[in-house]
Amino acid sequence: MTEKMNALVLYGPKNFKIEKVNVPEVGFQEVLCRVKSIAICGTDPHLIAGEYPGFWPPAYPFTPGHEWAGEIIKVGPGVVGLKVGDKVSAESSKGCGFCKRCLEGRYNICANYGKKETGHKHYGFTESGGYAEYCAISIKSLHKLPDNISFDEGALVDTAGVGLHAVNRGRIKPGDTVAIIGPGAIGLMTQQFAQAAGAGRIIMIGYGDVSKPGLELSRKQGADLTIDTQIEDAPKIIKSQTEGLGADVVIETSGSHGGYKMLLDLVRQGGTIICIGLTGGAQIPIPMDRVALNELDVYGVRANPNSCDEVITLLKKGKVDFKPLITHTFPLTEFEKALEVFSKRMGGAIKVIIHP
Repeated sequence: MTEKMNALVLYGPKNFKIEKVNVPEVGFQEVLCRVKSIAICGTDPHLIAGEYPGFWPPAYPFTPGHEWAGEIIKVGPGVVGLKVGDKVSAESSKGCGFCKRCLEGRYNICANYGKKETGHKHYGFTESGGYAEYCAISIKSLHKLPDNISFDEGALVDTAGVGLHAVNRGRIKPGDTVAIIGPGAIGLMTQQFAQAAGAGRIIMIGYGDVSKPGLELSRKQGADLTIDTQIEDAPKIIKSQTEGLGADVVIETSGSHGGYKMLLDLVRQGGTIICIGLTGGAQIPIPMDRVALNELDVYGVRANPNSCDEVITLLKKGKVDFKPLITHTFPLTEFEKALEVFSKRMGGAIKVIIHP
């Protein structure tokens, strides 16, 4: 164990470098992990570009990154249930633990978000994250990994939990027709969880060349239909496939204007809309009369509360498979190249893994 480690350090928007920093200390009920694998998340390029000033991150310098798996090498005071040598996957959220939302189990929307004095932490967003050789983290944000799940797969558990939370929140039932907008990592994982929940038909929707690898993988993973909205009319096709009714559940994962604008044209009366994708603060008009008159259920999804252990169980049993989503790997020293590959979807990139 050394006193210094390599880490990605942000000094401002688009201003980062890999440098030696102090290995973090562990506090009460925290452990120190050696980060084995960390995936680039869709929010990371925006955070690195400085699109959330003063919020993510709250200040510079800062080390981002939150989708990772590793090995415990040191335990702090008060640690229970975990020990040195344990293989673990991290999730990004740790609620304060005492506000009403946390007591309800909804620590992803903790009322004390960002207030360090309350104990709240959002790793990689408001608290130093995992683009480093080591990361100190609360035991409340860790999940044990079985031997048959690799560190690369374990790094995707945090993202996958978002998809599972969406499926659970939308109460997808056996036989449902489910339309998913956005064949990126979350969309493809959500597809697998919808299939595991018994969805009768999966329709994956993308747009243009950037979506081609995802649409192809979606078909390989069992989608009944894929639609490229650059050349096809998604609402018309879905209506034709559902006797004019529309999909029972529509899940928006892309955050695109086009995706959100077509939601009401895809869903049936009395159906369910699930919103995962972030638009970057863009205001998108929605005809609320149609929501009311068609008695639509609309659910927002933020992070993955109480979902990661379920994801790990499904992975362990082979009910879902994340390996095909991992398209590229890089060492931490090549982070700039990795970020470009991910952001531009070079070489059909879906999930890009960093090995610190």
